[in-house]
Amino acid sequence: MTALCRWFARQGVDVAPFKAQNMSNNARVVDGGEIGVAQWLQSIAARQEPSMFMNPVLLKPEADTRSQVVVNGQVRHDLTTMPWRDRGPYLWPAMSGALDTLRREHELVLIEGAGSPAEINLPDLVNNRIVDYADAAALLVVDIDKGGAFAHLFGTWSLVPETTRARLGGYILNKFRGDATLLEPGPAMLHEMTGLKLAGVIPMVQHQLPDEEGATIRHAAPEADAVVGIVRYPYSSNLDEFQLLAHGAHVRWIANPREMLDCDVIILPGSKNVAADLNWLRIQELDVALRDRAAKGGRIIGVCGGCMMLGEAITDIHGIEGASQGLGLLTLRTEFGADKITRHVGITLPQISGPFAAWSGLVVEGYEIRNGRMIDEGAALNELFWTDGATLATTVHGLFEDPVVVEALVGYRPPPLLEETFEQLADLIDEHLDTGMLWSMVGQ
Repeated sequence: MTALCRWFARQGVDVAPFKAQNMSNNARVVDGGEIGVAQWLQSIAARQEPSMFMNPVLLKPEADTRSQVVVNGQVRHDLTTMPWRDRGPYLWPAMSGALDTLRREHELVLIEGAGSPAEINLPDLVNNRIVDYADAAALLVVDIDKGGAFAHLFGTWSLVPETTRARLGGYILNKFRGDATLLEPGPAMLHEMTGLKLAGVIPMVQHQLPDEEGATIRHAAPEADAVVGIVRYPYSSNLDEFQLLAHGAHVRWIANPREMLDCDVIILPGSKNVAADLNWLRIQELDVALRDRAAKGGRIIGVCGGCMMLGEAITDIHGIEGASQGLGLLTLRTEFGADKITRHVGITLPQISGPFAAWSGLVVEGYEIRNGRMIDEGAALNELFWTDGATLATTVHGLFEDPVVVEALVGYRPPPLLEETFEQLADLIDEHLDTGMLWSMVGQ
């Protein structure tokens, strides 16, 4: 999707991405709300301003069987507690309305499905109903690296509703390794059985897009000496923001105390369930290791949920995530509010002494996505940053996407990544897809 967004934009098309429903704890702030990071990245690739209409429904997992429901950028507590199968009538107006808005404002809307259109056990709004509502042409994309690609294609074609089957113009084999000539006679046989045409074979490539879910380290910087450990608790959020950091330092994910031993910096990232992740820290005995590190003057940074963990206590009278005792490394308390704060922020850091002195005077920009309200007990640098010796905390996401901030932390400035990556991905379309088929499908 990101490749197609940049490719059509390069052709001079006013194009926008759309995904009716996404599931991810990696989110970005737009229009005073939030959307999944994938649509945020796709909008930049399309050279558009990110909008909540590009991802009107976002599900943010906060337990094994529960996700927070975000509609048009705002949390819907009523839908979060509603049984999954009952939500459809309440979600569809937001999905269809957002698509209508994008179609009015742009020449071309690229619609991404979610999961599979052939999950016949589930009611499907985001694949079959949306593609029918949009009167859109469609392509099936299959990850051939997983194996069984032709079976996946034939099975999907067989199980989708007839209205979807009639819209399928072809398919793309994605993430292919090896000799493409060995695919024959598979495409010819599949065409004979289904009428589907092969639109192209995209090879497995090394790229620098962060994953839309979970954690990403694409590159370990060979020129850098610093080692940064990022604690990977079960409900970690916004881990995509550390993608650039991995080009300025050797980054590793931390799950036990042994992995912290030779790290120059430890980062506690965001969390979608701070109380549960604090409990996980205690089970792993990482709480003891972090206190020991702080006592010895080792650098620790907490971001958003990680910031809350470093404080003394978390209270939750509204039942948002749950109350918990913090690690007690900062004189800071957190109270969960009923409403979520989602906003862009910019601030000039004040004079900082000690291990983070290189951050003094930096002009930083980022975003906040949090229910927690911080109550300062004496550790504040300002309303967004707190410090005590070698421990620093902030509610601001996105700092580590700034090369200047990364350099101030680890002593090496990484190069920018996104624009080069978008162009690399768009080149794949020119090189490996039937662009004539693409133009035909969009009606030109």
